[in-house]
Amino acid sequence: MPELPLLLLRIGFLLLLWFFVFAVVYSLRADLFGVKVRKLPAEQAAGAASAPPAASAAAPVPPRPAAPAPASAKPSTGPATTANAKRLVITSGPKAGLELALTGDSLSIGRSSESALVIRDDYTSSHHARLQVRGDTWTIQDLDSTNGTFVDGKRVSGAAVSLTLGSPIKVGATTFELRA
Repeated sequence: MPELPLLLLRIGFLLLLWFFVFAVVYSLRADLFGVKVRKLPAEQAAGAASAPPAASAAAPVPPRPAAPAPASAKPSTGPATTANAKRLVITSGPKAGLELALTGDSLSIGRSSESALVIRDDYTSSHHARLQVRGDTWTIQDLDSTNGTFVDGKRVSGAAVSLTLGSPIKVGATTFELRA
């Protein structure tokens, strides 16, 4: 076989080998460190108008024992609006009993350390969901998570869903609710 085609064939195989090596390294880097998250258009507009830092959006409140409720008592669903919601209470999961004060107008939920509510479990995405105030109502929006966000047992998809006080919200293996 002539030397030129053999040389070109060797160089081609070498380039193909390096392509696969870089693809494997890129895949490993994405798995270990995550992928860069893009800002949503609404977030960019709010960010330009001076948004508060995520760390101060919700200050953790130490858990306190809940008083046992009578068997016949139903959780308070409150009025149609959730403007009087002051705290987020985790009712089940790894952080059961934890309460977060709802001080800002937005709260990010996910496995990432950048989230205001960090949930470390295999069923929670890095940037899973966002709680935010719209008018006088708290809403939750799923951020294209793998396992979904559920409100009252129904999956949240696409647009933000309005919440009521006491409605169970499930993210991964953690359930929480808004309370006054």
